Amino acid sequence: MSAWFDMTVFISAFMTLFVIVDPPGCAPIFATLTQGTSKSHQRTMAYKSVGVAAIILIGFAFVGEWLFSKLGISLDALRIAGGIMLFIIGLNMVFEKRTESREDRAEDYLEEIENPEDISVFPMGIPMIAGPGTMASLLLMMGNQSDRSGEIAVMVALVLVLIITLVSFLLAGGLIKLMGKTFTNVLTRVLGVLLATLAAQFVLDGVQGALF
Repeated sequence: MSAWFDMTVFISAFMTLFVIVDPPGCAPIFATLTQGTSKSHQRTMAYKSVGVAAIILIGFAFVGEWLFSKLGISLDALRIAGGIMLFIIGLNMVFEKRTESREDRAEDYLEEIENPEDISVFPMGIPMIAGPGTMASLLLMMGNQSDRSGEIAVMVALVLVLIITLVSFLLAGGLIKLMGKTFTNVLTRVLGVLLATLAAQFVLDGVQGALF
């Protein structure tokens, strides 16, 4: 199994993507945006939201490096920029600003668009699942792999995180009641600390690669 699948890369990629996508944090927003709609509509929005995000993220994982090379952007520059973005996200999670921002976007979205029911592309698909932090992390992780086994591991981690996100959307209403506000707040802060640490490592790797 190790010949075609790198378990170490998988664990690292899964933890990184899970923290960034944050299915427990996205679930309450999905529940808010689909509140009062039929179960059938909620299921449709859940599948469409994750499907849109999957297409964007998988495409970016394989084409992103080529695009950046055409723009003359180095991988080390992306490591530093991506690390800074992820650190800000992690910091906001620790101080609950990310959750507040998501709720504000959800409220603005419901107020501003004419048909508030189709939330699959925006805001759920983009930027809540396939946000800049997720895309930057995918590009960095794919660029760091020297063989096919590592790339397969990153893709499997991505698919698993998307499946967990889909399940959290499908169970959003009951999940929020089960977890409770206190548990959700504690989990968000713990994930924020982990994300900030991973972001700092990205910046250090980028600076080391650029200077040495």
